[in-house]
Amino acid sequence: MKLYIANKNYSSWSLRPWILMREKGIAFEEIITPFSDDSANSPFKTFSPTGKVPCLDDNGTLIWDSLAICEYLAEIEPTCWPADRVVRAWARSAAAEMHSSFQTLRTQCQMNCGVRVILNKIDDTLRADVERLSALWCEGLQRFGGPFLAGRTYTIVDAFFAPVVFRIQSYGLSLAAPAQAYVNHILALPAMRQWYDEAMREPWRKDIYEKSVASYGLITADERIKS
Repeated sequence: MKLYIANKNYSSWSLRPWILMREKGIAFEEIITPFSDDSANSPFKTFSPTGKVPCLDDNGTLIWDSLAICEYLAEIEPTCWPADRVVRAWARSAAAEMHSSFQTLRTQCQMNCGVRVILNKIDDTLRADVERLSALWCEGLQRFGGPFLAGRTYTIVDAFFAPVVFRIQSYGLSLAAPAQAYVNHILALPAMRQWYDEAMREPWRKDIYEKSVASYGLITADERIKS
């Protein structure tokens, strides 16, 4: 299988199937195509029907959209979802909520793994997103015993929140203690460290993403290797 992704520093959507496949030991070839400034002639269109990433190519069968890819992988490796039906229902609901919600968090705290930011302000809508996130994570950890959101095994719901874990680190967002412990646990996973280390070595910068981060807060540190 070939997994097409974009810059690791920025591409939250790419991280989801990538980290799931790494954690589940599903073999794949990684193909990185950096974001382009020419949206009309995006290089993503050469491999993705939507011109977006990620896109999985399984011997000619194309699967696009991070949730569709993860569901496809669950048919190959059933442990991608919890075995218990009730736990699986919660995990699916939480992953779908991440897929469709938390819009303010996405906008005001865009994924930029290498920077550390003090936000200019935390408005009511961002605060609501962070509080909901914290409560959701605490619910899963408490109900199913951790250390992952749906119990002892890494599943799709953890993969879907992996980009948020990097956001928490970058923007120093405040969470309840169990949720923060979950962040620390996920950041320590070898696959997450690999993604982060490789993101730090990327030479590419995209002005629109850099300017967006700067518009919402003060960048206090940048751990990326200067190109």
